[in-house]
Amino acid sequence: MVAFSAARYYLLLLLLGLSWPRLAWAQELARFTISGTVRGGRGEVLPGASVAVPALNTGTAADSLGHFSLRLPAGKHQLVVAFIGYQQITRDLNLTKNQRLSFALEESGNELGEVVVEGSVTLEQKLKTTQMGVEHLSIHEAKLLPALFGEVDILKTLQLKPGVQSGGEGTSGLFVRGGSADQNLVLLDNALVYNPNHLFGLFSVFNPDAVQSVDLYKSGFPAQFGGRLSSVVDVKLREGDRQHYVATGGIGLISSRLTYEGPINKGKGSFIVSGRRTYFDIFTRALNKANEGKEDYSPIPDYYFYDLNAKANYTLGAKDQLFFTGYLGRDIFGFSSTGGFNFTFKWGNTIGTARWNHVFSPKLFVNTTASISDYQYNLTNKLDQFSFTLGSSIRDYTGRTDFEYTPNDRHLIKVGAMLTQHKFGVGRLDANSGDGRINFGADVNYYGLEGALYASDNYKASDKLQLEGGLRLTGFRSGSDQYGGLEPRASARYSLNDRTSFKLNYALMYQYVHLVTNSGATLPTDIWYPSRLSVMPQRSQQVSSGVSFLLGRGKFLLTDEVYYKWGRNQVDFKDGAQLFVNPELDAEFIFGKSWSYGNELYLEKKTGRTTGWIGYTLAWSWRNFQPQRGTTGVNNGQDFHPNYDRRHNLTVVVLHKLNARFDLTASFIYTSGNLTTLPLGRFGVQDIPGSSTGIDPRPVPIYPDRNSYRLIPYHRLDLGVVYKIGARLNQDLTLSIYNAYNRRNAYFVFFETVRDKATDRITGFRAQQVSLFPVIPSLTYNFRF
Repeated sequence: MVAFSAARYYLLLLLLGLSWPRLAWAQELARFTISGTVRGGRGEVLPGASVAVPALNTGTAADSLGHFSLRLPAGKHQLVVAFIGYQQITRDLNLTKNQRLSFALEESGNELGEVVVEGSVTLEQKLKTTQMGVEHLSIHEAKLLPALFGEVDILKTLQLKPGVQSGGEGTSGLFVRGGSADQNLVLLDNALVYNPNHLFGLFSVFNPDAVQSVDLYKSGFPAQFGGRLSSVVDVKLREGDRQHYVATGGIGLISSRLTYEGPINKGKGSFIVSGRRTYFDIFTRALNKANEGKEDYSPIPDYYFYDLNAKANYTLGAKDQLFFTGYLGRDIFGFSSTGGFNFTFKWGNTIGTARWNHVFSPKLFVNTTASISDYQYNLTNKLDQFSFTLGSSIRDYTGRTDFEYTPNDRHLIKVGAMLTQHKFGVGRLDANSGDGRINFGADVNYYGLEGALYASDNYKASDKLQLEGGLRLTGFRSGSDQYGGLEPRASARYSLNDRTSFKLNYALMYQYVHLVTNSGATLPTDIWYPSRLSVMPQRSQQVSSGVSFLLGRGKFLLTDEVYYKWGRNQVDFKDGAQLFVNPELDAEFIFGKSWSYGNELYLEKKTGRTTGWIGYTLAWSWRNFQPQRGTTGVNNGQDFHPNYDRRHNLTVVVLHKLNARFDLTASFIYTSGNLTTLPLGRFGVQDIPGSSTGIDPRPVPIYPDRNSYRLIPYHRLDLGVVYKIGARLNQDLTLSIYNAYNRRNAYFVFFETVRDKATDRITGFRAQQVSLFPVIPSLTYNFRF
């Protein structure tokens, strides 16, 4: 009996020994998913934060919402969570099932260490992603850079990136890789912003105190974005401090800002409210009042703008979270005189969004968003008893759902749908008199329904090869007119080694709404118009390729990208087109094609005391409008460059942390001059009404082809110093010097008449250059309590 028991015991040990390799192999095959969010100690989202297991040489980066997902083999692992400027977290895991985790990183106390780069990704992550032509803007960098009138502007900071041109001196307009300003998709927490500018384009509507992160896509457009041809500017607002009530703000040369944030049911949610207002009007009103009654005094027009941002979030449970965002901004320009003439011009955006985030499992979550976006302007004139009002607007109601699914560590799948109801107020006119004898009006409105379905898969084929493919199905209907198309997207990245990667990208885009701009106007009287009747959707395709190198032990990233983009159904207008309150506006359009190509070089450094970038772009942009619809086209059907075509564009940005209290910054810009149309000469016509005298002929200008002259090159140096004060370094004085060496850059050129002093006869014409901004120093006080 004892012998039998011993034999059975040894047999059992033998079976266990034989089966142990198989059990270990099965254990090795088992893999589980860890997912969750990465935030800062105040509750702020940290997009780009790295979540890695160094022992396995694997990891991932948090997305723009702070979410991450990582597939790991079962067993014990050491997980490292890190973000530049924050203290690293190391956590031991015993992975036996799927887990959802949350991490809160505290800000680093080492003031002389690496510069904080909020809302950005590391250079290594940029090297390894399939995305091309993407710029992740650091709000910290934007706040340090010298700014016009001390007013920090994220869109102007984007103009310092290669492939992005400005519309002119001091403006916030973006012209990306040969595209026009209306071909940029500008989003604020997933809601579309139709006019992202204040002060006639000098400043953007985005208050830097409220912004968390900004991503600019010049190519490699993810499938979830559509509706525009040239770029995507994706702006995310901050969520507010989840632990403390904090007030921040600043007092500058032309405006002041105030932000207040704090927890909601501490640990469950947070809120942030941020406001900004200029005070031009306070000084101009005081000046006008002091000179009231003087016969030789002309009143100064009244102008100011304000904007208000608000955001709140609340965690309903382990799997559900709600977010609410609101924006209200207005520009108000007015003039009144003792003669009874009053003029008021108001324009601005109103935006609201509600988003629900639900986690089905560590592998699958969904964001469902409802939003409203409204842009309108109203222009009112009043002379004695007669009043005249002109206006236009566009309003969108949008619903969208976006799923993200990570089945394993090789695939990241995104699918979604969106639907937008547009209302286009193409023109609104009202005129009446106080006695009732004049009373008439006109109102032209159109409606449009735009929808899209998309799917994409980011597939890691191997450690060296990563592919991303996407397909977007879009459609648009206005009245009885319907349009649609497929928009394929494809990207590939091949790593030659740990420090070199090659990338290739293709994208096709449709644009169903069009911006009607009176090129002679200097005010934002733009009209958005739907695809209908003869106005077909615009379409563009872009191919790009590039190579990226990590240099200097990973401290520098050098990229070289080339691109070619071509489009059709591009929109322009007949000479003398009637744009306002025209029920047949589509008859004023002409259509053509466009193409652009270029090479962009970019060297970037994000860590250490000295950071910054150098960018250089060599590019060409072309357009062609053949004779059509009773016109000779543009330039008689010959190819021409648009006025924003710039052959050379060089930017140098340097940020240096001198010590715990001082930051020094500088930016230098050199670009080819704007293209313009100037007269070749003049011929005289006599004996017509309007002649200056009965003898002198009236000079009539002779114009060459459109945009045949290029203005002198534009260059400018801006300098800045940030001095931190207070025991906790929570206040600072920021000195900005715009155009430090007082370069007189050309804004536009006009011709003045030259006359003989003795006979008062016209003897010629002299070109005169108008410059906008000389050297402008400004001082801003910023605080955080």
